[in-house]
Amino acid sequence: MSKHKTVSFDNEPLILVDGEDNVTGYETKVNAHLGNGLLHRAFSIFLFTDDNKVLLQQRSGTKPLWPLYWSNSCCSHPRKGETYDTAVHRRLREELTIDADLVYLYRFRYQAKFAEIGSEHELCSVYVGKIPAPVRVDVNPSEIAAWQWMDCDAVDRLIEQQPDQVTPWFVMEWQRLRSEYRDTIATLPSQSMISAA
Repeated sequence: MSKHKTVSFDNEPLILVDGEDNVTGYETKVNAHLGNGLLHRAFSIFLFTDDNKVLLQQRSGTKPLWPLYWSNSCCSHPRKGETYDTAVHRRLREELTIDADLVYLYRFRYQAKFAEIGSEHELCSVYVGKIPAPVRVDVNPSEIAAWQWMDCDAVDRLIEQQPDQVTPWFVMEWQRLRSEYRDTIATLPSQSMISAA
């Protein structure tokens, strides 16, 4: 029997916001992603190592939007009544069974449609963390189909050569990390990853 629990629910209450991150209401996750989507809070996490690798995950095949696409280390949404800080650490534990110190970098708004199934319309906060070297993570199979620590230059090639295999928010975030935040990431203090098992 798997120790992992289902951690995503269609009825979990997401936080609707305006473009300045002011709360405008709440909506279930499934309804927030229908059609063109309702603007809501989200976050993306990138975990790096001292030797210039980053943890990527392949999204579970059961996800309605971008199933089996490669994406950043971890991403999700704060829920009603939850701060960003609480949400990012909760999700690391739920998806990867680990926790780590994180640094907030920036927030951006994007909208992306997946076939006729639904859309992401998010005000997304981007966080980064660093550990000394790659470690094995215990992923939640209901969220993640596969994972790997990948050299950052190889991620550049993946995005360039296989754009139909990566999520749109990951591409936007990665390009900005590489163009604007490379020095910031390089000088992040590394720390031992914390097992949440």
